[in-house]
Amino acid sequence: MADQVTPNELDNMMDEADLYTLVDEEGNESLFELIDMLNEGDNLYFALIPHVQDPAELLNGEVELVVLSVKKDDEGNEILEPIESDEEYERIADLFIARLDEEEEDEE
Repeated sequence: MADQVTPNELDNMMDEADLYTLVDEEGNESLFELIDMLNEGDNLYFALIPHVQDPAELLNGEVELVVLSVKKDDEGNEILEPIESDEEYERIADLFIARLDEEEEDEE
């Protein structure tokens, strides 16, 4: 079962940096917003969506959910990496989607 980051930890981490510039395979940069994170075993995962100035823009279509793994580079810096395994990606994405659905239901 996945452990959750506590609300205080999440608030502290998001206060420090909640926007990330991601670079795609063609070198295009896009700004993404961290919406959730989760610990599972020894791994930390981030769920991000495209950053928009007006949140109403998100209601106009499907929102791309990007799920990345947080790793440490050779110098000990945290970096975001794609999840290599399709099975792991699907499992983690499903956990994030379930959590987001729960939050949406709680808000209603």
